[in-house]
Amino acid sequence: MRFERVCIEAVAHVLPDEVVTSDQIEARLAPLYDRLRLPAGRLELMSGIRERRFFPAGTAPGDISIRSGELAISRSGLPREAFGLCVHGSVCRDCLEPATACRVHHALGLPGECIVQDVSNACLGVLSGMLQGAAMIELGLVDAALVVGTECGRELVDNTIDALNRDASLSRATVKDSFASLTIGSASAAVVLCHERLSRTGTRLLAAASQADTRHHALCRSHGHQQVMSTDSESLMRAGVAAGGVTFERLLAESGWPRGAIDRTFCHQVGGAHRKMMLGELGLPLERDYATFDRLGNTGAAALPSALSMGLAEGLVQAGDRVALLGIGSGVNCLMMAAQWGDTPPG
Repeated sequence: MRFERVCIEAVAHVLPDEVVTSDQIEARLAPLYDRLRLPAGRLELMSGIRERRFFPAGTAPGDISIRSGELAISRSGLPREAFGLCVHGSVCRDCLEPATACRVHHALGLPGECIVQDVSNACLGVLSGMLQGAAMIELGLVDAALVVGTECGRELVDNTIDALNRDASLSRATVKDSFASLTIGSASAAVVLCHERLSRTGTRLLAAASQADTRHHALCRSHGHQQVMSTDSESLMRAGVAAGGVTFERLLAESGWPRGAIDRTFCHQVGGAHRKMMLGELGLPLERDYATFDRLGNTGAAALPSALSMGLAEGLVQAGDRVALLGIGSGVNCLMMAAQWGDTPPG
């Protein structure tokens, strides 16, 4: 997939104020740790996640998506009437019906002719919305698109802790399926895409590549509308990295970039082992990648775009840089994008 007319015009993120460390989570898991004689510190040791953040209990994803969406639109400088697509792309949403994007669209004052919908694709939701927006802009169907998503991980972590402490049948082997749920954090991110004729940044989205290996769709599953989740972390990591390798080769072919020409990478933020294995498989250096998982945990569909926004805020992307967005999600699905940064960095 190649694009000639699509620009990334703004990127924004919103983070919670409350910080919860892995040590604090383990302290709450004292009944389980005592029963199985698990050593303290294993959560951070295995994941590389020191802390994560949570929005206040009861926060609706739409509450925060409105904030990050407003930030992105304001930074883009585009008029509201230019937007022809509004996508809410996170795992978390306000309710099953209607689409959370409807509330976001209304609060942000976007035009009535704007297409409004949620996109659900595990940790690839925001990237999937970006792909849809880019395709519509390239075809001339819309001039600009807003893609936003907010993950609220507090309830999943709380429910997982309660379930683990209650279940006396768990062993060291069976408790592993709940490990990934304890790495979840909260964050929000928004991206504005537009046609090149409206762009002030000149940051071009050049190419995208995808790969699905749905043999592995059962490796990570939520139960009871996200209240509890079970994940075969090791198998999922191996399957995701393998699919990622195929996807990355396609991205190089679509973009025409040699591997060594990539200046900066932003990946889905899972943990230290996953990052090292994936970048090793892709033949990319760790020092060119920007990681946030150590302080934010795994924030689902908001992880990659919020890392991009934070990296931009820290000045890590310069004019002319070739940037790869490397998304891998359960399913197994992969979606990766190539962008050439303009003179004015988005956001």
